Amino acid sequence: MKIGIDISQIAYPGTGVASYTGNLVKGLQSLDQKNEYRLLGYSFRGQKYFRDYKTKIFPLPQTAMELLWNQWHALPVETFLGPLDVFHSSDWIQPPSKAKKVTTVHDLIVYKYPQWSHPKIVETQKRRMEWVKKEVDLIMADSEATKNDLTEILKIDPTKIRVIYLAAGNEFRIKKNGEIRGIREKYHFDRDYILMVGAREPRKNLSRAIEAFSKLETSDTDLVIAGKYGWGENEMNNEQLKMKNIKTLGYVPQEDLPALYSGAKMFVYPSLYEGFGVPVLEAMGCGTPVITSNLSSLPEVGGTAAVYVDPNNPEDIAAKMDTVLRLKTAERNSLIKKSLTQAGKFSWEKTVRETVRVYEELA
Repeated sequence: MKIGIDISQIAYPGTGVASYTGNLVKGLQSLDQKNEYRLLGYSFRGQKYFRDYKTKIFPLPQTAMELLWNQWHALPVETFLGPLDVFHSSDWIQPPSKAKKVTTVHDLIVYKYPQWSHPKIVETQKRRMEWVKKEVDLIMADSEATKNDLTEILKIDPTKIRVIYLAAGNEFRIKKNGEIRGIREKYHFDRDYILMVGAREPRKNLSRAIEAFSKLETSDTDLVIAGKYGWGENEMNNEQLKMKNIKTLGYVPQEDLPALYSGAKMFVYPSLYEGFGVPVLEAMGCGTPVITSNLSSLPEVGGTAAVYVDPNNPEDIAAKMDTVLRLKTAERNSLIKKSLTQAGKFSWEKTVRETVRVYEELA
């Protein structure tokens, strides 16, 4: 088969969709020798991120392609890639195509919680999803939670949806003490720490996590927050981030994250909504106890290995953080063992092979 894939999201490093697209395409090119993959990348400024891929690159901004394909819905993708059997569209844009069409839907934030997204993103993704409903043959959802949202909110036939879980990268493994010391030195902290990772935006629930941390009766543990500013950070966030024992690292390169996870006393991820929640698996793969929300897809990801909280209740978050901090060695080791087992249930090889089966189902 000739399979076209829009990989333009790779031009936005540090985002979940960029990580998904990059890991999927690398896996497809490594594991699937039967099919021919034709990759489409369009970006005005982000062309350097396509260098590792054999891609047809077009120096066009996403806004122009959104106008061409989501609004006008003109010019089939075959104009750029040639004849195709299957076309796999990206997270933002749904071009017309003569081929069988499949798309990945990571979440439905723009429908459930539009206040947590930039208005331009809401507008763009809603336009795309109207074409998805009309034209796409199959949809790949990151989780059962996302599948349920698709059927309940958009009334999409559940027989058209395939749930394919994501995974953490193979680099997310327990790191040696020397690597952990190196990360501590690089980012200038030397005390025990609780870790949060993710873009600083309303959905990640930073304010309540900081409020919970402030309730802990401990003076020798820091809260370390890794992640670039997303959008919507308010004055309360800014004041909270100045509190004692809170360290903000900003954007942390992917290669630094495994050691950062490995050195943490726990990973706290009280997100208000996730289509999947890869950071939970990243932390578990590094042997770090995880506290996360009891909402959306996160219980699917964490299984019985995570400690769950009501993300709207700072007292509950604080109580669970305190419980994990006070675990005895045997109890902590037991939780870490469960975490490693849970992380081992997910792999990019499995994600890739299940994706190929969806392509073959369409052929």
